[in-house]
Amino acid sequence: MGRLPEHVPTTGIFSERRGVFVTLRNNARLRGCIGVVEADTPLGDSVARCGAGAALQDPRFAPMRVTDLSQLQIEISLLSHPEPIDINAIEIGRHGLIIVSGDRRGLLLPQVAVEHNLDREQFLSVTCRKAHLLRDAWRDARTQILAFTCEVFAEPDRSLATVGADSRNSTT
Repeated sequence: MGRLPEHVPTTGIFSERRGVFVTLRNNARLRGCIGVVEADTPLGDSVARCGAGAALQDPRFAPMRVTDLSQLQIEISLLSHPEPIDINAIEIGRHGLIIVSGDRRGLLLPQVAVEHNLDREQFLSVTCRKAHLLRDAWRDARTQILAFTCEVFAEPDRSLATVGADSRNSTT
C-alpha cells in the first residue's frame, strides 16, 4: 500500500484529459475524496493518483489501512468542463458547483446536494463555506458560480448485500 499501480490504462477514455474525483466510502461513510477539475495528465493517471490521494492524503481522515479495504466502496466522477451558470438554472442532482471569489475556491459534486437534501440556496451556501467564504458570498456579483455535470461510476454498496437481498433486484 502507498504505491501507484505499475500499469494504468492509457487507451480509449483513459487517454482523455478530464476532471475527475475519486470518492471512497467505508461502510457507506465518507472516507476520502480527492480530485482535479482540469487534468494535466491522462484520465488513467488522474484516477490512479486521485484514488491514492483519497485513500492516503485526504486531510480530513487518517490514511486508510489494509484492514479498511474489506468494506471499501469506490465512486469515480468524471466531470464535464465547468461553465458559468445562472443560479436559477442550477438543477439539484444534475449540476456540481464551483464557487470562486478572489483566490478562494470551493467545489461540491452533484451527488452531495442529493445526499444532504440541499435545496439550491443551501447548495450554493455550502459550496461557499467549502471555499472558506461567507455563506451568502454567492450573492456578490464578483463571485463566480460555475457548474459542471458528472458521469458517476460506483460499486454497489456491499453493506446492503449483508443486510438482506431483495429478490426482485438479484443478479443471481
